[in-house]
Amino acid sequence: MLRNLLLTIVAIASLSATPVASEKIELNLELALLVDVSRSMTELELEIQRQGYAAALMSDEVFAAVQSGPLQRVALTYVEWAGTQDVIVDCMLLETRADLNEFAGVLTTHFDPALRRTSISEALIFGATMIEGNEFEGLRKVIDVSGDEPNNQGRPVLQAREALLSKSITING
Repeated sequence: MLRNLLLTIVAIASLSATPVASEKIELNLELALLVDVSRSMTELELEIQRQGYAAALMSDEVFAAVQSGPLQRVALTYVEWAGTQDVIVDCMLLETRADLNEFAGVLTTHFDPALRRTSISEALIFGATMIEGNEFEGLRKVIDVSGDEPNNQGRPVLQAREALLSKSITING
């Protein structure tokens, strides 16, 4: 499931577009993976999530999708969230299999289960801040957020959603 989601997102990034002039490094896609680690998730579920993302990143399909875009590179970050956010892998340029394997390797070695509330809205705002504040300029900007319960902390989700959409950031959930 996670692999198919990641493949879909990276495939969308490979659609042809005109590069944007900028001092930042241009690439096909800036993607922030925001992954729920709130107390509604068991340690086994958290481990399955991590392993699923790592397996997807090391797949031939994801590598082919990264290479198929007009600029043949993406920037990816991985953030675990609940009431607060924990950046597991900061925004990283992915162009080669080695890049994808390095990213996946971090996911399979760092693990810290959380017992916190759920703030989807603050995770979204945090993800947008990471995209806007990095050294990259993606032809597309996407936040992929996973979660298994409603927002129960922070600002209303619709308010956060509108803020991201006004910045032309696509939200997948």
